[in-house]
Amino acid sequence: MLFLSGPLRAATCAAALLTLAAMPLSTVSFAQESEAQADRSDAPKLPAAPPADPSTLRICASEKQPPLSMRDGSGLENRIATAVAEAMGRKPVFVWIAKPAIYLVRDGLEKKLCDVVVGLDSDDPRVLTTKPYYRSGYVFLTRADGDLDIKSWSDPRLKTIDHMVVPFGSPGEAMLKDIGRYEEDMAYLYSLVNFRAPRNQYTQIDPARLVSEVANGKAAVGVAFGPDIARYVKDSTVPLRMNPVPNDTVSSDGRKMPQAFDQAMGVRKDDTALSEALDAAIAKAKPQVDAILKQDGVPVIATH
Repeated sequence: MLFLSGPLRAATCAAALLTLAAMPLSTVSFAQESEAQADRSDAPKLPAAPPADPSTLRICASEKQPPLSMRDGSGLENRIATAVAEAMGRKPVFVWIAKPAIYLVRDGLEKKLCDVVVGLDSDDPRVLTTKPYYRSGYVFLTRADGDLDIKSWSDPRLKTIDHMVVPFGSPGEAMLKDIGRYEEDMAYLYSLVNFRAPRNQYTQIDPARLVSEVANGKAAVGVAFGPDIARYVKDSTVPLRMNPVPNDTVSSDGRKMPQAFDQAMGVRKDDTALSEALDAAIAKAKPQVDAILKQDGVPVIATH
């Protein structure tokens, strides 16, 4: 999901420009200018985007979104994008942007540095989305060696247990407030990001840190989007369990709090030809995509 819409979802990033000559042909990076540098005439200029080429698929990719997107191409969404590009008969070209994935549409797709963003909610209004290639949702994360088998936000134990860890801006944070325990966990949650306030910069708890807090017993329960933590749960030396948060979760005032989301790819709104080509490739690459999801232990929900 890449922290881009309903489920979750400005950082100041380095302005040093990575030279293209040192890069493999299948990858190119763009450093991001700070607001101050953008106003300076001597600020470094970004290189031209790799040219659009019908034999390649230019994929917008974040250097700062593990385990979904990782600079070595091993991220979940990187591998899915590669499988789909190959199903199209195209060479995948990753355009790496040194910002969290929440900025890929604005700073990559809309500036035409790249042509497709992977891992968006299927109803993302900023783009033209493909058909979904999988559906997943939020999960309760607990240690498997305990009896705290949480399956619902209505479980009364959630009000009395030790710390809970949730991503900022997520349905989990909203429900933590709804059950009246956000204030007691707020200082703990901000300690996980060195007390950086999210007001003026993108701030998020690293998924690996979230998992380790539960594995080490510092938090009794974690709540996170399944694909964001699945790899770390699978690799944990401490056995952990993931239970899906029911999609019919409602807040105390009766508002529905969706927990499951279709994941799709997004292109510019006028790029219907590419969207249709991606749809055909997604269908063709389904066995490979399913295998990648299974390899990372992603909890997949059957589509309707």
